[in-house]
Amino acid sequence: IIKRTNKRKRTRPISYGMKQDYFSANNIKYIDYKDIEILKKFLNPNGKIVNHKRTGVTMKNQRALASAIKNARFLGLLPFIAK
Repeated sequence: IIKRTNKRKRTRPISYGMKQDYFSANNIKYIDYKDIEILKKFLNPNGKIVNHKRTGVTMKNQRALASAIKNARFLGLLPFIAK
């Protein structure tokens, strides 16, 4: 019997740690597209929306956050891409 010694090790997915939802922690009921300072926290330096695993936002709030960012982009309050 030949043993294989170069087996791949199984790697765990990256865990970002348990983070509390920003909106529930700060008692924000409605995610407003006009509140640019809060929306900028959830964009990376290139202007992309950061995923919910990295930010710790719940999926319900992540969907509302994404639509608020898209509304703000459409109205010209946030950039589509960073320069």
